Amino acid sequence: MLDDLSRYLGSESTRQLIVDQLVQHVELALLPLVVGVALAIPLGWLAQRHPLLRTSLLGVANVVYTVPSLAFFVVIPGVIGTQILAPVNVIAALSVYTAALLVRPVVDALDAVPGHVIAAATAMGYRPLRRFLAVELPLAVPVLTAGVRVASVSNISLASVGALLGIGGLGALFTSGFQTSYLPPIIVGIVLVLALALVVDLVLVGLRRLLTPWARAGGAR
Repeated sequence: MLDDLSRYLGSESTRQLIVDQLVQHVELALLPLVVGVALAIPLGWLAQRHPLLRTSLLGVANVVYTVPSLAFFVVIPGVIGTQILAPVNVIAALSVYTAALLVRPVVDALDAVPGHVIAAATAMGYRPLRRFLAVELPLAVPVLTAGVRVASVSNISLASVGALLGIGGLGALFTSGFQTSYLPPIIVGIVLVLALALVVDLVLVGLRRLLTPWARAGGAR
């Protein structure tokens, strides 16, 4: 097996192809993460403030996330008017998945903000939008980050399914390996997917620490 891996990775063209697929996989997985977070925060904010809307949004989010990813990738082109083999379909589908997955964590994160802190900000003259951006959202970061970490791992995994439609990414290593009954590309693909998930998770942990300096100060005491 090690000899097969060595021969497989010994080709410069193969290594370059793997790098290109890794870069494309990062785009397919992380762009939807950014878009999904941008969609989930205002939706979660609305759901957290309106009980009736909360029930509806959380219900819709749960239903959307149960739709099989491959079916979603096929349906999206008919909705946004693109070709089935366009990478934008995977990005759009994963953005919807990410938003659906993160609506509840956003609601839970905002619910976790202490009421007395919100009351104090209101007493200081903070209007709802400013209070949300300057007080509630920063305090919700620790809980919200946990949801984003789950969504990032989910996206990195689901982006591999796009290879079944010829989109590319690291999933192409799996399909080519299965089609030729050749294990090295499958092993390389698995290792890179796991490594990418680990790196992104560590980056998110570091970002959370950067955005919540008061948590480090509290821990130091």
